Formats: sequence, C-alpha cells, structure tokens
Amino acid sequence: GEIIVTMDGDLQNDPKDIPNVVRKMEEGYDVVSGWRKNRKDKLLIRKVPSKIANYLIRRTTRVNLHDTGCSLKAYRGDLMQRVRLYGELHRFIPALGRIEGARITEIVVDHHERRFGESKYNITRTFRVMMDLTTLNLLLKYLTNPVHFFGTLAMLFNFIGIVGMGGLLFAWLNSTVTPEELNVQVSMVILLLAAGVNFLFLGLVAQMVIQLGEKRDERRYDLIQHKG
Repeated sequence: GEIIVTMDGDLQNDPKDIPNVVRKMEEGYDVVSGWRKNRKDKLLIRKVPSKIANYLIRRTTRVNLHDTGCSLKAYRGDLMQRVRLYGELHRFIPALGRIEGARITEIVVDHHERRFGESKYNITRTFRVMMDLTTLNLLLKYLTNPVHFFGTLAMLFNFIGIVGMGGLLFAWLNSTVTPEELNVQVSMVILLLAAGVNFLFLGLVAQMVIQLGEKRDERRYDLIQHKG
C-alpha cells in the first residue's frame, strides 16, 4: 500500500488516532511515530526503563523521537520496500529509514491501560534490545562503508604488530630474550600483521558486496515501480 500503519493488538493504542497519523503523513513525512505522552503503564517497571531506553536510542540513532517503543506508526510503502531489516531490528525501523533519507516526525497519541493480553517485555528482552541497538549503531555508521570499520581494525592490528616488531628488534639487539621466547613473540607479531591484512581484505570484499546489493535493490525497486 501507499501508507502502512502498524499498532499492537492489545488496544492500549487507540485506533481513533490512525487518521491523525495518516493526516500527518500528508504533510510530506515518510515516517510518523506515535508518542504516548500520557502513558498508562507502571512507573518503575515500564516508564522509567522506557525513558532510559529512548534516551539511549536517540543518542545512538540521532532520530529525535520521544517514544520509539510506541507501536502506532505510519510508513510510506515505497520506503518500506527499500528498508533492510536484520534480525529483530523492526524495533528501529525509523532509524533504518533515516539511512534511506526518510523524513521522520511524531505526534502525541492516546494510551490506555492494558485490558487484554500480557506484556512480553522482561530482562531477557531488554538485553536483546541493547544488543540490537549495538548492531544498529554499527549499521548506521558502517552499512554503506564497511571498509571504514574493517580498515580501522586493520590499522589497529598492524600498528600493534609493528610496535611489537620494533620491541622484538630492540630485545634481539640487546640480547634480552632467549631464542625460544623470540620465536614465540615473532609468531605473535606475524599473527597480528596477518590479521590486519585479513581485516583489510575483508573490508574490501564487504564493500563490494554492499555495492552489488545496492545495485540489485535499485533494479528491483525500479521493476516494482514500473509494474505499479
């Protein structure tokens, strides 16, 4: 569809807000997120953790939403065809949309006390969310340029290897190490340098894969647009 609206089925979000969300989309936005400003949940186990999580998400993604966890959202259909979802990153679709240049905003929506179902959030899920946020941070920084990430690792390992090589040379010239110790340390230096080279080539391969994937997605999107 042209506009996709999502919301939970427990009716804590009010379906009456859907027209308001859609009208906001008509102002030219690609993503409109609900903001449960007057949230009807328990303070310590839901509101406080949510505020902390939303603060961390805003700082990480640079998407200025007060309530990322609100399920009442609207998206442009063509945007969702371009967004790439990894694992459980559906929680962060607005941030992934930012990669595609989406215009994002939020509006205040109603929120009701829970009457149906049970909350699925617990400590384990919180841990998964934090892991997903770490993954998202890497994606936002390096998705289009993975060679920067792997290149940084390559420079780090090579730097340590070169420093280690200098230390070994100094120790060998001053006869402060035994031949056995020297062999072990030389092996470690070689491993560090080899790891640096491998990271560099891995980054180059990842960069080529990303570019090929982007070209494939562009062709698929053009085909969908043509059929539409």
